[in-house]
Amino acid sequence: MRKYKTPLGTAVVVAMVLAVAACGSSSSKSSASSASSTSSSTAGGSSSSGKSGGTATVVEGTFPQSLDPSIDFTTQGGEVHWLTHLGPYSFAHATGTAGTQIIPSMAQALPTVADGGKTYTFTLRPGLKYSDGTPVKASDLTFAIERDLKLGWSAASFLTSTIAGASDYAKGKAKTISGITTNDASGKTTIHLVMPYGAFLDVLAVPGVSYLPASTPMKPEPNSPPVGFGPYVIKNVQSNVGFDLAINPNYASQAIPGIPAGKMNVNVKVESNTTTEASDVLNNSADVFDWGDTIPPALIQQVSQQKDRYKAYETNKTFYWFLNTTQKPFTSTLARQAVAYAVDRPALARIGSGALVPGCFLLPPQMAGHPTGSCPYGNVNATPDVAKAKQMVQQSGMAGTPVTVWAENRQPRLQWAENYAATLNAIGFKATLKTIADADYFSTIETLKNHPQTGFADWQQDFPNPTDFYQNLVDANAIAPVGNSNYEEVKDPHIQSELAALYPVQGNQINTAASRWQALDSYVTSKAYVVPYGYESSPEFLSNRIDFGKVVFSPLEGNDFSSLQLK
Repeated sequence: MRKYKTPLGTAVVVAMVLAVAACGSSSSKSSASSASSTSSSTAGGSSSSGKSGGTATVVEGTFPQSLDPSIDFTTQGGEVHWLTHLGPYSFAHATGTAGTQIIPSMAQALPTVADGGKTYTFTLRPGLKYSDGTPVKASDLTFAIERDLKLGWSAASFLTSTIAGASDYAKGKAKTISGITTNDASGKTTIHLVMPYGAFLDVLAVPGVSYLPASTPMKPEPNSPPVGFGPYVIKNVQSNVGFDLAINPNYASQAIPGIPAGKMNVNVKVESNTTTEASDVLNNSADVFDWGDTIPPALIQQVSQQKDRYKAYETNKTFYWFLNTTQKPFTSTLARQAVAYAVDRPALARIGSGALVPGCFLLPPQMAGHPTGSCPYGNVNATPDVAKAKQMVQQSGMAGTPVTVWAENRQPRLQWAENYAATLNAIGFKATLKTIADADYFSTIETLKNHPQTGFADWQQDFPNPTDFYQNLVDANAIAPVGNSNYEEVKDPHIQSELAALYPVQGNQINTAASRWQALDSYVTSKAYVVPYGYESSPEFLSNRIDFGKVVFSPLEGNDFSSLQLK
C-alpha cells in the first residue's frame, strides 16, 4: 500500500511556498485534532506492559520502497522507520483517534511557535545515543533533512515547499538550508518557514524526518540502512525477500516516554501472493498480515469470522487512477471525464474483497473537506454509463489513441488495472498493460522522464489533514525529475490559489475551512485529473499466538510492532 507523496509548488510557493508520498502510499489528528505531549493507548491495545520474548513473523505483499529512511515513503517503510529512525516528534502509539496525536520523541517538548506560525523552536533531549553508541547531536537533523533532499525522498516537497532555503538547497543553489539553525551545545533547533503551514508539526512527526549521524554516506543505503535511534534496529536485509527488526538493547535505558521498547523481535517476509500471505496467518505459520495488503476474496469470509484475530479499520485510504494531463488522450478534459463516467467502481469493489467502498472524490469520507454531494459521474454503486463515456471519447477527438496503463504486479492491484484497461478499450481507446514489479513500481512512475499516461495510485493518510492528500496535485516542487508524486503533471492556477489560502489553517481549526476544501475537492473531481474509485479499510489480522487484545493498531502506521507479544 502506498502512503506516498510530495507537496506544493511555484504558484503556491511563490504565494505561500508550502508543502508536499501510499503508498504508498501515503501523511494527523495532531494538527487536525490537537497536539498532545502524552501518549495513551485506547481500547485497541496497550503497548506499555505484557509478556516479552520470542520472534513474530510478519508477511507483506511487497518490500518497502527502501529501508533507507531518506528514500522510503510507503506504508511498508513507515511501519518500520517510526520504530528505527525517530525524529523530533512522533505520533502516539495508540489505537484510534489517540494514535493521531503528536508527542515529543527526540525533542524535549512540543515546539515553541512564533512569528505568526513561521518559526518553530525545540530542544533535543540530552544524552541520547544511536544504536551504535554514537551521540546524537542537534545538527544531525539538519544533515538528515539535507540527505532527504539530495537522495530524492519521495516526500521531499514536505520540506522544500515549507522550510526557508530548502528549495534552493535541493536545486544545488545553496550549500546548506538557510532556514534551519542548530546549536549542538544546547541542543536547540530553530526552523524558519516561508509562510505559516498549519500542519508543519505533523511533517516533523512523519517517518523520514529523522536524526541521522553526519557520518552517514550521502548515497542510498537500502541493504545496510543508516544507524538510527529507536526501539528497533534493522538487520539481515535481503532485498525483495525480507529483513529482521531486532530489539535495540541500548534503547531501554534512554526510552522516550510514549514510545515503548519492543517485546518481540520481528522477522518480515515478502509473500507476493496475498492468498498465500493470508493463509499463512490463518494457519498460524505467520503472525501478522500486513495492513497495507488486501485479504483476497476467497478467504475474506473465513478470516472475518476470526473475531479474536481480525478487525477492519477505516484509515483514510483512497485508491485512484492517475491521468497524465501532458500526454494524449488525457490532455483533453472531455477524455478524462469519459474515464470518470466509465470506471466500474462496483466491479473494482468486488475485486477488493468488499474492503473497498466505491467513491469518486480524492478526500476520503472520514477526512475534513470530503464533499457531501453526490458524484458528478453517476451513482458510484451502480453500473457505469459506458455508452455516454464512449460518446464523450468520440467528441474529444481522442478515439483510437493508444493508452499504456501502468500496473503494479500485485493482487488485487493487477486485477484492478486489468479491469481498468478493459474499460478504456470499451470506451474507444487502445489500452495495453505495462506491469511493473511491486518493489519498483512507484520509483518507476515517479521518474518524470517516463511520463506515464495513466495507472494505479493510492494514498494512505500521513496525518488527518486534507493538505496531505493534495500533495499529488501541486506543481513546481512536486513535479521533480526523481520522486515526482504529481503523476498527473497538473499545473492548475485555481488549485494553487486555493491551497495558498488553505495551507496556513491550523489543524485544530480545519473544520472552519471544511466547506472550502469541499469546493476544491469537487472542482478537482470535475476536472478528472485523478479518477478515484474507492476507499479501503485496513486489516488487523494476527495469528493465535499473538495477544490480539494487547496489540496497538495505529491509524497512521498500522500494526505497531513494538506492541506485539505472545499470549
